[in-house]
Amino acid sequence: MDRIPLSDYLKSKKKRIMNMDRLELLKEIKRTERKKLLLKKEVHALEKEFHEHQQAIKMIQSELQRYKRLPFIVCTVSEILKVNEVVGAKNITNTDKVDAAGKQNHDELIVVKAFSRLTYILPNSGLIKPGVLKVGDLVAMSRDGLKLVELLPSEYDPRIKGMELINQPNQQFCDIGGLDNQIQEMIEAVIYPITHKEYFEAFRVQPPKGVLMYGPPGTGKTMLARALASNAKCTFLKLSGTALLQRYVGEGAKMVREAFRLAKEKAPTVLFIDEIDSIGSKRHNPDRGSDHEVHRTMLELLTQMDGFKVNENIRVIAATNRPDVLDPALTRSGRFDRKVELPLPNEKARVQIMQIYAQKMNVSPKVNFEELARCTDDFNGAQCKAVVTEAGMVALRENKVQITHEHFLAAILEDRIWLMYIVTLKFLLHINDYMSTNICKITKTNDRFQCRTLFCTLLFSMIFDDLTKSESSSSDDFDENASDYLNQEEHLIASSTSTSDESSV
Repeated sequence: MDRIPLSDYLKSKKKRIMNMDRLELLKEIKRTERKKLLLKKEVHALEKEFHEHQQAIKMIQSELQRYKRLPFIVCTVSEILKVNEVVGAKNITNTDKVDAAGKQNHDELIVVKAFSRLTYILPNSGLIKPGVLKVGDLVAMSRDGLKLVELLPSEYDPRIKGMELINQPNQQFCDIGGLDNQIQEMIEAVIYPITHKEYFEAFRVQPPKGVLMYGPPGTGKTMLARALASNAKCTFLKLSGTALLQRYVGEGAKMVREAFRLAKEKAPTVLFIDEIDSIGSKRHNPDRGSDHEVHRTMLELLTQMDGFKVNENIRVIAATNRPDVLDPALTRSGRFDRKVELPLPNEKARVQIMQIYAQKMNVSPKVNFEELARCTDDFNGAQCKAVVTEAGMVALRENKVQITHEHFLAAILEDRIWLMYIVTLKFLLHINDYMSTNICKITKTNDRFQCRTLFCTLLFSMIFDDLTKSESSSSDDFDENASDYLNQEEHLIASSTSTSDESSV
């Protein structure tokens, strides 16, 4: 029914009153006064009810403050029961039915376990929305009223949360040079199953669960994993295999479980495990107790990889420098299905890498990157990046505005000097026993440690003398100088030995 406008109502009321006589007016006045008294009583009752509600609200707020007063008891949800199921159970007495029926306003009963090994069955007090709780969640329970107050965030191992967790990395494929084929293989194995699920469902193809990248150090394995997570718009979680090796039994396996649980919560996720050979080596010699924890951690990794489905938007990428030592159970199909090799960059790849990092710097257009690539025939990607960075440092040291070709050559030469140190140390390790044995024969002594020390001192003095004289000496000159030094020292040792024999005679 449509309501009459107030102006029309007042007009009709005024017209009706004007047509009334004296008696009718008196009756109308008495009727209006009675309505006024009734309205006053109704207003008084409403005011009283309002004050009562205000008092009830204050009491409830004070009770809530009492419930929310710290400290809380941290409990774990072990089971969720429906109230109707509890009332309909056959093993509940009549008193229990009445109590449960009296709490029909609660939709669910929560079974929680405290860390003090006590178990409680509590109704949902309403502070937590019904249907939100799940088995395994952490909840805060008040000490006074034993009420469920708050849903706590999931608990993770702080060592896992301390590892690298990036929502969306900013690495791109254009920042990687010389790995076009490898990038395409990784896109097919990692990005397409996340962004184009319908293609795999249409062809009924199971995408690989994991991808193993192997190759020498500095070839861009970590950078490629970051770029994959960035292009797939995934969370990037990086673990180190050495960090999973813990002192106490079961700690490494627990960290693996926590990492996969965090990856499922942050899905879609790219889980990158670097240096997987530290926990995934072949199982042999079971009598060694030190390997038991390593194998236990690897078995937990295998269990977790078998435990999640390929459509859970989790992709596991592992990287190693030594694929030959990995356990066959780790590299079989169904776990790390695809193996991608990242070799040392060739000349064209080195040109691309140096151009990628040089385009962000003030480099002279006369720099010949092809010539620089020919000078770095045994460099990996990280060393090529270091050459560009060092060239900038050389130009900064000389107070130059632009980085020239000579600055790049100086950077390569400096890197070559350190490479010469490494080669020299390897040379010492290979011929150490052989030369110490010969020196023992020359000096006619059985003290191998003294002979080894004499030989190492001789070679190191020769190397550092040559490096201080000329930083650009070639390997052929190094071999000739080394032979000259050895011949001179052998002649000196032989002469000193003959002199000592004559004096003894």
